[in-house]
Amino acid sequence: MTSTIKVNNVQNQCGANIINESSNTITIGASGDTVTLASGASQSGFGRSGSVDWQTGSIKTGDFTATSGEGYFVNTTSGAITVTLPASPSAGAIVAVSDYAKTFNTNACTIGRNSSNIEGAASNITLDAEGIAMTFVYADATKGWKVVGAGKESDRTAPAFVTATGGTITTCGNFKIHSFTGPGTFEVTCAGNCAGSTTISYLVVAGGGGGGNAGGAGGGGAGGFRESESPTCSYTQSPLAASGGLPVSVASYPVAVGGGGAYSPSTSAKGTSGVNSVFTGSSTITSAGGGGGGSACGPVQTGAAGGSGGGGSGHTDPASPGGAGNTPPVSPP
Repeated sequence: MTSTIKVNNVQNQCGANIINESSNTITIGASGDTVTLASGASQSGFGRSGSVDWQTGSIKTGDFTATSGEGYFVNTTSGAITVTLPASPSAGAIVAVSDYAKTFNTNACTIGRNSSNIEGAASNITLDAEGIAMTFVYADATKGWKVVGAGKESDRTAPAFVTATGGTITTCGNFKIHSFTGPGTFEVTCAGNCAGSTTISYLVVAGGGGGGNAGGAGGGGAGGFRESESPTCSYTQSPLAASGGLPVSVASYPVAVGGGGAYSPSTSAKGTSGVNSVFTGSSTITSAGGGGGGSACGPVQTGAAGGSGGGGSGHTDPASPGGAGNTPPVSPP
């Protein structure tokens, strides 16, 4: 025989509702109450938010079988431990483990699959990294238990700084300077992080132009000069430097250093312009070679354009103009 109790509210001795139904909404507990399940009881139908209840009252020091919804601190100080995952899990089952004493690297923790796949493979996995914690969620019979979270204390964000090789390296305070006087490679081996540095400063100077021949000919123009200071650097930069530096990643960055232009071979020829210098980074930085100086006589007495323009001849009246600077144009000039 079965019995049925029909009520809208269940109240405690103080007259406060502890179970209430209103318009098909059932409320369990009153304001300020804590609703708990009895030890050994289980719940269904409420779902989980993807987290576990860490079992802080029971540090695991030997082999055991995990229960869905729980996280375990596993202490392998005395020897290796196997954590067996729940049998016949349902989708959404969740288990987490954490290296309690940072000893997984000496005494590993094995995650036993208990007949279910782990990441699609019919094999156990071994946790052998010091300080690691890992969370598993059961997806389906194909992939089985999926790793949805993993990390180590050492993974916490600590300052990391750009590290590289290449060129002649000198140190100035906390900074490394890589100087190139010929072709080479700036090899970034660590790109740093936001807590340290992720950008570099650069100074790229091109070859100067050659002068014209004989008295009164124009002098060669200086090689183009481009600079940018990283926010983490503290040196005094040129007033015309770009701001922000240059972001880098772990990669090889070619460096081409332009040579100076040749002196004019005759009084009727301009000096040779200098060669560009190029740093091929996340943005290619090109400094244009200086313009050659104007000839002492003949039709080419105007200086050539370049990073800085070559000087014009002083023989004509008025003197020939110098070549245009910032050519091709860059910003800032």
